[in-house]
Amino acid sequence: MSDRDKITNLTVNLGLISNILLSIIKTATGIFGHSQALLADGINSSSDVVYYVAVKIFMRQANKPADPEHPYGHRQLESISAIVVGAFILTTGIAIFWESINKVFDLFKGNTDLHSAPLAVIFIAIGTLILKIYLWTTTKRNYQNTKNPTLRALANDHFNDIMAASAVIVGVVMARFKIYWMDPAAGAVVAIFIVKTGISIIMESATELMDSVPDDSFRKEVKDIALDVEGVHQIDELGVHRFGPYYTIDMTICVDGKLSVDEGNGISHRVEERLLEHFRGGLSKVLIHYHSYSGSDPAP
Repeated sequence: MSDRDKITNLTVNLGLISNILLSIIKTATGIFGHSQALLADGINSSSDVVYYVAVKIFMRQANKPADPEHPYGHRQLESISAIVVGAFILTTGIAIFWESINKVFDLFKGNTDLHSAPLAVIFIAIGTLILKIYLWTTTKRNYQNTKNPTLRALANDHFNDIMAASAVIVGVVMARFKIYWMDPAAGAVVAIFIVKTGISIIMESATELMDSVPDDSFRKEVKDIALDVEGVHQIDELGVHRFGPYYTIDMTICVDGKLSVDEGNGISHRVEERLLEHFRGGLSKVLIHYHSYSGSDPAP
């Protein structure tokens, strides 16, 4: 197992163990302490446990080496895993929002008892806040080291939990001042952040699976490097495929049609070397095709 995979595995295990403990404590305290916000947060932690197990399964498969059926390896499962995380987050957020809004209506209609949550709820929320800040900073740092999209999704979820714990603290404190509706309202606010993050994770991971070029600056940088090689007149096509943390570039260049096959191949080889050297560690492969230069404008 590579260092990147070890870091990913340790990060996932840390989050899984933490969420198992938090889901038990927060759900039980939310029920017996009559805190809708803490109960919503506990349900969120319970769903975290489920998708963490799914993530571990996906990560195990993603670590498998390339084979004849998957010549580029199985790293795309990292982005698929991130989409699974996003789907769980989105579903959980919708469920929490619906339940919290119903609770607010019940309070205003007088269909439920009015009471404030015990101090234990505040202490648990504060403990959760501290733990989630640690998990968020650790996971975010490990994502920056590995560029694993699953860790990015998990870091975003930890940030959601920070918001959730903060909302619980506000809701419970307000309830002790007889502003009872603030507790379920805090749960609804938490749900909105959860839904927003779930959608963001799904969209970003889907974009990666669709082989989009990272950004315009990356495209321009690749084209400028290729055009700087003597003999390259223009770039006809540029495709980028992502496989885990690495990219494969598929490029078609235009060279003088009077050159021999060997000379055209030599130019292609120099472009490949130049790109691999410039993006050292970020590219797994560069595939260069060459056509005869027609004098037309380059493709955008």
